[in-house]
Amino acid sequence: MVTADQALRGSATRRFEVPATHAVLGTPLEGPWPEGTEVISFAMGCYWGAERIFWRQPGVVTTAAGFQGGFTENPTYEESTTGRTGHAETVLVAYDPTATSAEQLLKIFWENHDPTQGYRQGNDRGTEYRSAVYTTTDEQWEAAQRTRETFQRELTEHGHGRITTEIRRASEAGPFWYAEDYHQQYLEKVPNGYCNHGPNGLTCQIGLVPAAE
Repeated sequence: MVTADQALRGSATRRFEVPATHAVLGTPLEGPWPEGTEVISFAMGCYWGAERIFWRQPGVVTTAAGFQGGFTENPTYEESTTGRTGHAETVLVAYDPTATSAEQLLKIFWENHDPTQGYRQGNDRGTEYRSAVYTTTDEQWEAAQRTRETFQRELTEHGHGRITTEIRRASEAGPFWYAEDYHQQYLEKVPNGYCNHGPNGLTCQIGLVPAAE
């Protein structure tokens, strides 16, 4: 992983246009969103396939492809692929907490990639392809910790390794930086485009009541 003093400086301003609305959902890509909307971000390899998984979920207000968790301000895709920004390819998910939950979205996250691969996802190699969750509320943070423990038990039972997913509060991980226009809802624009996401065959149990209760 690049260090802060080694990272690319980036830019004080965005160097490209970002669409105003989501190509599938028709909602504002950067807000404003309805009152009560909550935001969580997921990194699980290439953001093209990851974004499609989340825009299909009930209760999701909007999704966007971008970069988070590193040091470079207003990065470009070309900069991120050098590994010198420190960012992961990330999907922002804005959702209605009365229609879905952080726990339900985390279940989708764990079940649709391999969270044990470190700085890679499948054939995509580099720190930008790491697994990560960036939370914005205490409820999200607690759900991320809880579901990680649950899914680790499932992995261990089936002979898989340790989870390497980075879980950080967004306030510490830094801003979500939107990617270029052509990355937003990429698989809607290019239906047969590259996608390496799908069910990993394991189940993340959620909504379980502890025995003590």
